[in-house]
Order: sequence, then C-alpha cells, then structure tokens
Amino acid sequence: MAYAVFKTGGKQYRVQAGDQIDVEKLDADVDSEISFDEVLLVNDGSNTTVGAPVVEGATVKAKVVDQFRGKKGIAFKFKRRQGYHKTKGYRRHLTKLEIVSVA
Repeated sequence: MAYAVFKTGGKQYRVQAGDQIDVEKLDADVDSEISFDEVLLVNDGSNTTVGAPVVEGATVKAKVVDQFRGKKGIAFKFKRRQGYHKTKGYRRHLTKLEIVSVA
C-alpha cells in the first residue's frame, strides 16, 4: 500500500489513501479538496523516495470533512509555598481531512 509523509501546520503526518486525520486549522470550505506539495517521503509499495528536503512532483490530495474545535486542554501554573496558582483553558481549532490520493 502506498503511503507518504507530508508537512502542514509545523507537524508531519504519515498517511495513505482513505485515512482520516486531524490537522491544525486550514482555510478551506467543507467538502473542498486541498493539495499538499510539501511531501517529505513517498513509498509506492516497492521502493521509497526520500526528499531533500521535499520529493519533486509528489502531492497528497485530501478532502475537507469538517472544521471543529478540539478537546479542552488546561494550562496550570503553580509555585509552591507562595499561594500562587493560575488555571487557563484552551481549545485548538482543527480541520478533519480524508486522504483521497498519494501521488
């Protein structure tokens, strides 16, 4: 099965056709297609091509399934014996992608 490693939002993802992944928010409408050109590695089942830094001509095509906010996270600061503590919550904005093809 062919797979690829591509980079978006400062992170790297290993994907193959049919996978669903959550990435940092992308400016795209739901049900639109996105193409990623920053592909770092491609494996077509028999041989592997590693880019330096990217593989020329390789693309990963994905369909935007949903725009949503992730699970709540807590940032907690604490200094012992000082009576100091601070709690701050956050939720990341994410995009759910379905990988259409690796080429």
